[in-house]
Parts: sequence; C-alpha cells; structure tokens
Amino acid sequence: MDENDLPGKGEPLEHRFLSGGTQNEIYELRRGETRCVIRIPPQNAPADRDEGILREWRIIEALDGTDVPHTEAVARCADTSVLGRTFYLMGFVDGWSPIGRETWPAPFDTDLDARAGLGYQLAEGIALLSKVDWAAKGLHDLGRPDGFHERQVDRWTNFFERIKGRELEGMDVASAWLRAHRPIDYIPGLMHGDYQFANVMFADGAPATLAAVVDWEMGTVGDPKIDLGWMIQSWPEDTMAEAASKASYVDLRGMPGRSQVLAHYAEVSGRQVDDIDYYIILAKWKLAIVLEKGFQRAGDDHKLQAFGPVIVDTMKAAAELAETTDYRS
Repeated sequence: MDENDLPGKGEPLEHRFLSGGTQNEIYELRRGETRCVIRIPPQNAPADRDEGILREWRIIEALDGTDVPHTEAVARCADTSVLGRTFYLMGFVDGWSPIGRETWPAPFDTDLDARAGLGYQLAEGIALLSKVDWAAKGLHDLGRPDGFHERQVDRWTNFFERIKGRELEGMDVASAWLRAHRPIDYIPGLMHGDYQFANVMFADGAPATLAAVVDWEMGTVGDPKIDLGWMIQSWPEDTMAEAASKASYVDLRGMPGRSQVLAHYAEVSGRQVDDIDYYIILAKWKLAIVLEKGFQRAGDDHKLQAFGPVIVDTMKAAAELAETTDYRS
C-alpha cells in the first residue's frame, strides 16, 4: 500500500475479518483515519477466481462517477506474490446488510412506512445500473450482449444435463415457452446477475437509503431486466398479507407491492416493464436449475437437502406462469 501511495501511508495497519466463503474473503483494513476493504479469494479457491476478481474490479471502477450506489474503487493487485491471490481494495461502506438479521434494524422493524423505502431503494439500485453507459466505461468486452436471450435456454439446459439427478416437473413446459418467446424489446446494459437484498447495503437510519450494491461475481453486459425479474420473482402484490413475511428470507410486510416496485423501476430506468412475466418465468426456471446443483451434491448437508421441495415448487411455478402467459414478443 505504501509503495502505491495509497491513503494512510506510514500508519500502522489494523484489520478485522468481515465475511468469507468459498468465493471470497473480505476484511476491513484501517490505517489511521483511512478505512477500506480487501476482497480476495481464499487460498483453496479455483484459479479462475483470480480472473473473477479482476472482472469485479473492472465493474466497480466503471461505476465511479455514476449514480449507482457502490463501493469506491481504491486499488487492485494482480501480483500473487503479495498475498498469494489476486485481490482488490474498495472503500468501506458505513451501513448495514439485510443478511444475518432476525428482524429489520430500527426504525424499519416497527415503522412500516419507513420500511417501504427499502423496497423502493432496492428497485432503484438496478434501475440506475441499467442507465450506465457501459460502452463508454470501457466494458464493451465484459459480456456478449448480441444474441443474449437466444443463448439462455441452451446454456442452462446444458448445465442442467451435466448435474442432472432427477427430472423436474414443468421444466420442459417452461423451457419450450422461453424458446418461443422473447422480450418486447431488448436494450443491452450492465447487470448484476444476482440482485437481491442479500447483495446490497443500506445507510443507517431513515429514510431508507441504498448505500452500495455489492458482490459483483455475476456482473456482465446483458439484459438489465433480468435483475428485475430475479429480484421480484417471489415478491407479492399484497405485502400486508401474512404470507409476505414468508415469501422471502426477509420480511416483506410493509414493502411496496409488486406493481408499485415495477412502476418505480420503469420511472427511474425509462424502460418498459410490460413483458415482466417473461423475466419472472426465466428467473424461476433458472433459479430451480441453479439450486438443483447444490441439491444434487447435498450429501449429509441438511441445508442443501432442504432445497429439494423448493426446487420442485419453483419449477412448477415457472411452468404454471408460462401456461397462462402470452404476449407478442
């Protein structure tokens, strides 16, 4: 850090572990008044995670100067002799994550009007992301936007065949529907790839303010509305119903209804959402396939075993929506 004249030069270095898993480990670094975060693959992670780290770096660096809430891009290091893996440093976000909490933090635990803002802010994050001029930011080679939707079914059905251990009822129906339909329009843009409450941070206190979109492992240039479909695939219209507390891993009671979320996204992004059913079917279909990989490798892992019936229900829901949805694409 000193050799690269980064902030805090000459100050003693303090660090603390924030989180980690099979993909990345995250530590806070503090040097005097300077705080930043290191993101680095664990030593036993596959070699391609180093390339993934550089990919993430390109995205957060490109977000500087945009309206998208994000972590500051501080520095990257591809020299594996330093820490054994490629890593980058990003700015420290002073806020909170919805993950790992039994309830929303105050005041969102009791103030449902304030809680509604969390939902609107979540939608606004990807709406702003969809407006980023990715080509001007040098991300023209980050993905393959041409033929993006034409590749989706083949890509994920081939993936399913590689991990297949059982048939999933409704998969053929949903797959056929997706092959036969396309979005009303397709405007390529920067997308997160796994957008949900788990991958954002909020500023402390009310009103709800999105502080940063984080975890860009799946980021690419494709169709930004895939993020929208992924986000709302289980989002109810009536969020005051008791079922809303169980529709997700967070309590959605008090949040705006699905149609309100869609309207806010459309207003901020400038994109139409009349074809949202296509994206919801695609999201449910893909989610079932992705979760099936973990289920087939569950072994004695009870958490992964529990995905079994969830996967079945999710694929059935994709097929049922496909059977009742038709529009000219």
